Amino acid sequence: MNRYLHQQLLDQALGGDSDALGELLENYRAYLTVLAQRYLDGRLRGRLDAADVVQVTFLEAQRDLPAFRGSQIEELLGWLRHILRNNVSSAHQKHIYTQKRSAGREVSNSPTDSRPAITDLAPSETTSPSQRMMRNEAAVYLANCLEDLPDTQREALRLRYVEGCSLKQIAESMEKTDMAVAGLLKRGLKALRNKMITDSSSGICS
Repeated sequence: MNRYLHQQLLDQALGGDSDALGELLENYRAYLTVLAQRYLDGRLRGRLDAADVVQVTFLEAQRDLPAFRGSQIEELLGWLRHILRNNVSSAHQKHIYTQKRSAGREVSNSPTDSRPAITDLAPSETTSPSQRMMRNEAAVYLANCLEDLPDTQREALRLRYVEGCSLKQIAESMEKTDMAVAGLLKRGLKALRNKMITDSSSGICS
C-alpha cells in the first residue's frame, strides 16, 4: 500500500472512521514490532513479547486519536513511535529497574536508539520533512518485507542489521553454526532484494 492510500486512510480515521484507523495501524504493525524488538532490553526476552507492546500501543492510539494534533502520515508515525517508546520504558521500569534498584544497582530505564539498523528506523526530527517521509516509507516497507521471510531468515536479519550482532553472537542466540547463520543471512538478503525488484516492477513501491 502506497503513501497516498495511507494518507487517505488517515484522513478517514481523523474523520471518525474506526475501521480506516484499524486498517492503517495494521500496515505499521511489522514496522513497530521491529522497533519494539530494537528498543527492548535483552533481559526482557522470554518475559515480554514485542508484539504485546505493539498491541498496547495500537489500543492507546485508538483511544487517544482525538488528542492527535497532526494530519500527515509522518506525523502519525512519529506519534506512534512516541507511544511505543513510552510503553517500552514502562516495561523496563516494571521488569528491570525496580528489581535492579532493590539489589543496589542502577539500570537505565530508557530504550536505546544507538544500534545500527537496516535503515534509519526512527528518522531524526532534525532532517527535513521530505527526508523523514522517505525514510519512514523505506523503513515501513522493509519491515513488511521482513515479515514475508521464513522465521529463521527474518530473525537472523533482525539480529544482524537491527540489533547489530556479530555472526558469532547470532549463531549463539539461534543455536546454529556460523556457517548456517551466514547462509540464512545470504538467503534472506537475496529474498529481500528479489521482493524489492518485483514490487518495483509492479508499482507497489510507488
